[in-house]
Amino acid sequence: MTPVSASLPVGASFHAGAPAPVRSSLNAARRARELDALPGEVVDVLVVGLGATGAGVALDAASRGLTVAAIDAHDLAFGTSRWSSKLIHGGLRYLASGQVDVAHESAVERGVLMARTAPHLVRVTPFVMPLTPLVSRKQAAIVRTGFHAGDALRLGARTPRALLPGPRRLSPVETLRLAPALRPLGLRGGLLSWDGQLADDARLVTAIARTAAAHGARILTRVRALRLDGSGAQVRDELTGRELTVRARTVVNATGVWAGGLVDGVRLRPSRGTHLVVRAESLGGLGAGLHIPIPGASNRFVLVIPQGDGRVYVGLTDEPADGPIPDVPEPTPAEIGFLLDILDSALDLPVRRSDVLGAFAGLRPLLDDAHGATADISRRHAVLTSPDGVVTIVGGKLTTYRRMAEDAVDAVLATGRVTAGPSRTSRIPLAGAAAPDVLTRLDGPRRLVQRYGAEAPLLAALAREDASLLEPVVPGLPVLRAELAWAVRHEGALDVSDLLDRRTRIGLVPADRAAALAAAQAVLPPGATGTAPAA
Repeated sequence: MTPVSASLPVGASFHAGAPAPVRSSLNAARRARELDALPGEVVDVLVVGLGATGAGVALDAASRGLTVAAIDAHDLAFGTSRWSSKLIHGGLRYLASGQVDVAHESAVERGVLMARTAPHLVRVTPFVMPLTPLVSRKQAAIVRTGFHAGDALRLGARTPRALLPGPRRLSPVETLRLAPALRPLGLRGGLLSWDGQLADDARLVTAIARTAAAHGARILTRVRALRLDGSGAQVRDELTGRELTVRARTVVNATGVWAGGLVDGVRLRPSRGTHLVVRAESLGGLGAGLHIPIPGASNRFVLVIPQGDGRVYVGLTDEPADGPIPDVPEPTPAEIGFLLDILDSALDLPVRRSDVLGAFAGLRPLLDDAHGATADISRRHAVLTSPDGVVTIVGGKLTTYRRMAEDAVDAVLATGRVTAGPSRTSRIPLAGAAAPDVLTRLDGPRRLVQRYGAEAPLLAALAREDASLLEPVVPGLPVLRAELAWAVRHEGALDVSDLLDRRTRIGLVPADRAAALAAAQAVLPPGATGTAPAA
């Protein structure tokens, strides 16, 4: 597989010293230019929503040769796509609940991301389920059988063993070596499994959107859809207040939990998933993630997921989120307490509320199927076409965003208003993608290679302009100043919130966000909104 350097023809190889990625670069100047030109055109596809699925629709449609405009009222990955567990799941949970097709689809899409489209952003990660006294031998046997079934999913998806090792039983000594904070009393060992983990979910969305831009899609943030129908939308530029009409042959509603507010007849039942953020020291230096079973639930676990930046995420809940949909959902005290209680059921020393540095919550756009509990609602995605031709895509999971986007564009073609060939996205590397052996040979800080792939040398080269750009944004955090500068020049960041809350994840810890505020403001051009609140 060749990496993407979008200043060259798509699919051309990257080399050290290559020019900046002009074709995929998103910035304020490109946004203004493309937004100004939009009223005089009729695009083939208007996409509303720039989470993973919306950005995926833009890429799928543009790579089939269709003209595309994709808008979002806020920013790339503003909604659900940045609040995930940062995992690329193989579908084991869905297999356990009898959703074999969903499980297989997840395993296939995990393999596509790890092997072809985003090997720079998805890495294999070990997980241990500790066999504590609270885990019966019968339950352990069921889970172990499930892990082997998950390995069969890997085989069926044709994901190489070299990418995903097989599961196995661990001794108590091996278990404690990987997770020293576990309570040793009564520990019978552990069950080891492997899955995919994202460097960052918002970075994935940014890479998808930039790859779509390299194929000609107009990626326009801070553009709110006020009204839409099958022929386009009335929109407002949220930066200037100017309203304009976007004309389109077809329209895709990919706004997730907000989809029902734009198209009649879309009935959703969102559920809230909450995560905690703690420092790695609070858990004794984990060498693997943890699956801690939730008592009374046969196939639900609390996940403990090291992030590689000194932070660990603990999650997640699955609670109904009734009522108005907020722009930024908030975890509840009860959810925080629940996660701490489950976590402490397996630890030698408790993690206290004072150890929680931050918390975040996301809303799953589940299609209402009249089940009693949101945890029981299927994670299948659904494509709905309204009488006037608006295609709405809801449900699903981050892992399967590409397949969801493919199905949405296929539904667009089924309207007969535009024509194009089959999807190509399973073979299109995302911006920065390169084979692992190429990535290991790249110059520059390893953090940059792990998050920017083949473009890492371009970020490191910014230090030729200013040596301070290779310094941390905040002492003690791994985020480099070059990442902020790159985000403004090439990733469409328009304000402080874009920089701290999505292009980097500094903002997950309020104290870190406050410390980084001045550095973020310093890289913004004059006139940019540099005082945006946390979002």
